[in-house]
Amino acid sequence: MLPDEVKELSRLRLENAKSLLSSSEKLIEIGDYKSSANRAYFAIFNAMRAVLATVGIDNKKHSGIISAFRLNFIKNNKLDITLSDIITDLFQVRTESDYNDFYVISKTEVIQQLSNAKFFINTVDSYLSTLI
Repeated sequence: MLPDEVKELSRLRLENAKSLLSSSEKLIEIGDYKSSANRAYFAIFNAMRAVLATVGIDNKKHSGIISAFRLNFIKNNKLDITLSDIITDLFQVRTESDYNDFYVISKTEVIQQLSNAKFFINTVDSYLSTLI
């Protein structure tokens, strides 16, 4: 049984993830595809942190969160390996969108990013519902 404060932290992070996902959808509607890709990535980032809270892990670096998530939840088959591919893809697109001035992401591509982020968050939400 998880302590109440851990459950609350996990819930808060998952709600943040869902809010970011909603922002990503709205940004697509106004044609801001780079920002939408950024929000989709941060949605899954917060979902990873929500799951990691259940095992008492956090990190200030994205690489640390990703590594800990893969080690504690993908490698031991608690969560599906396809989530690892989604992390890689969204991280790469977000990095290009944020730091490459000439990077162009199409509406089709960002809709796929959003779809992957939704799948990721729904999977995490289902998993967390068994714990919190």
